[in-house]
Amino acid sequence: MLLSLKDIRKSFTTDGSNKPRTVLDGLALDVEQGETLSILGPSGSGKSTLLNIIGALDQPDSGDVIFDGQNLGQKTDVELTEFRNEEIGFVFQLHHLLPQCTVLENVLLPVLPLKDENLRKTREQTAVELVKKVDLWPLKDQKPNVLSGGECQRVAVIRALINQPRLILADEPTGSLDEDNARAIISLILDLNKQFDTALIVVTHSLDIGQRMDKTYTLQSGKLVHKV
Repeated sequence: MLLSLKDIRKSFTTDGSNKPRTVLDGLALDVEQGETLSILGPSGSGKSTLLNIIGALDQPDSGDVIFDGQNLGQKTDVELTEFRNEEIGFVFQLHHLLPQCTVLENVLLPVLPLKDENLRKTREQTAVELVKKVDLWPLKDQKPNVLSGGECQRVAVIRALINQPRLILADEPTGSLDEDNARAIISLILDLNKQFDTALIVVTHSLDIGQRMDKTYTLQSGKLVHKV
C-alpha cells in the first residue's frame, strides 16, 4: 500500500464563531502504487484540505497519514520538506509558474534542492525529454507571460513529475481551462501516470474527469463515499 489514511479529522473555527466546523470526520482512504482516483464534492466540503494533509502541507487534528509504511505525523519539518520534494508532485488550478523563469527553468525548480550532482544531471535530462514530450520544446526559453493557459498548465504538470514522485496531487487542475484544453491536460496527466507508474489523486468538480480515474469518491459529511 502506497498511501493509507486512518481516522483523519480536521476542524476549523470560522470568523465570528466559537464553534468549530468539522470538514474531515474520521476519514479513511487507501491508495495503491500507480492507482488513479478522483474526489468530487461541493466547494467548502474539505477536498483541498484533504489534499493538503496528504501532501504534508497541513496536519490533521487527529488520525494518521501513512506513506509507504512511514507515519508522516512523526516526521520533523525538515523531513517533511524533503518528503514533499521527493515523493509528492503538486498540480493546482493556477499554474504558479515563476514569471521571471523560462519554461525549462520552471520545470527544473524542484531539482534545485537536490544534493546529488549525478541525480541532478539525470533530472535535467528528464526535463528536456518531458518538455519535448508535451510539445513545448520550441518555447523552452520563453517566459510564462507569452504562453497560453493550456501551455502554462502543461509546464506545471511536467514540473510536478520532474523528480519522479510516487504520488501526484492535482487540485482542480483544469478549473481555469476551456473544455478542449481541460481534456488535453487530463489525458496528459493520465499518460504520464502510466509512464511513471505514479499514483494520482485528482480533486475536481467535473464528473466527466472523475470518471476517467480508476476510482471515484465523493466527500460527504467529512467522509469519502466510493461511487461504483
